[in-house]
Amino acid sequence: MTALTDIVPPGVVTGDNLLKLLEHARDNGYAIPAVNCTSSSTANACLEAAAKNNSPVIIQVSNGGGAFLVGKSIKDANAAAAGSVALAYHVRAVAKYYGVPVVLHSDHCAKKLLPWFDGMLEADEEYYKMFGEPLFSSHMLDLSEEPDEENIDICVKYFKKMAPMKIWLEMEIGITGGEEDGVNNEDVDPEKLYTTPEQVYSVYEALSKIGPMFSIAAAFGNVHGVYKPGNVKLSPEKLLTHQEYTKEKIGSSLERPIFLVMHGGSGSTDDEIKLAVSNGVIKMNIDTDTQWAYWDGLRIFEAAKHDYLQGQIGNPEGDDKPNKKQYDPRTWVRKAEESMTARVALSMEKLGSVGTYPKSSEPGSQQVLGKKVNVVDGVISAVKGLLPH
Repeated sequence: MTALTDIVPPGVVTGDNLLKLLEHARDNGYAIPAVNCTSSSTANACLEAAAKNNSPVIIQVSNGGGAFLVGKSIKDANAAAAGSVALAYHVRAVAKYYGVPVVLHSDHCAKKLLPWFDGMLEADEEYYKMFGEPLFSSHMLDLSEEPDEENIDICVKYFKKMAPMKIWLEMEIGITGGEEDGVNNEDVDPEKLYTTPEQVYSVYEALSKIGPMFSIAAAFGNVHGVYKPGNVKLSPEKLLTHQEYTKEKIGSSLERPIFLVMHGGSGSTDDEIKLAVSNGVIKMNIDTDTQWAYWDGLRIFEAAKHDYLQGQIGNPEGDDKPNKKQYDPRTWVRKAEESMTARVALSMEKLGSVGTYPKSSEPGSQQVLGKKVNVVDGVISAVKGLLPH
């Protein structure tokens, strides 16, 4: 195995470096966890897990997550894009200090959410003008609720915009069941939860004409959320059929010519995850399990320190004893982070990414400063763009 540290730098990776990273994952049989983040705290928990486990990580933001990040009181139409961009800038400011590769990604974008996607692309374009690379590493279009032809046509349209900046496109064909971030597929026809090889190839055929930087979320019974055993029937063996069909169609020398993505990964068995990865999955989304882990860390802390959290003064040690150290957000938020970090680490273990990138010992630096232009010039340029002409 070629060492990943020899081909990919630490920090946020985009363009050719992102392609090298995902090719390395595909060729060496591991996948990278992609975690939905709704705050700098949850993003930091993911980064900490990556650094402690010598693994790449994908930090992603949903439309609802972006709206939360900008502040729930903000009702502006561009709120979700603004919050998503804010998270991206936070990650860029701190990622290199953790010494591992980090992918910045946006999650499911249904047709009704395309203005959010457009807003992020505008931010990518502005960042590209200043620094020679996009703000985000990749974006996802989820038009699986639309007819296949329309789904693919819209993906082609956007991929043509993204390709000059070397932004990765993730698309979905076939539907992931359950409910996530306001998209409800709980009552969908079960047949639609299983993508066919012909559908996957039609995507590959259309997008490969534009460039190689794309992945496909092909449904194989996936469902968002966690359900009782037996209620969800995953069929990861179907992913191999997709690979074999496309391999034959294009005459590829690669055993796994398609970059595949697994959604609805929370609650999946170890064997299901292992089989999906062996069949070409290079990214697995986890959200529900990490949400629970974040809360669980706080829940355990509150139970242990309950008597210290009922007032600013007064606890079992004395009526005049202060409780500031216990209710300080830096205390209880940290407990949530530690729990989430442990759960992300567990996913890295299950996906085989642990140890693939020994943490860099080089000094960290911000990736929002000093690239191709002076930062002052970049800020002036950005401000001018906001002024009336």
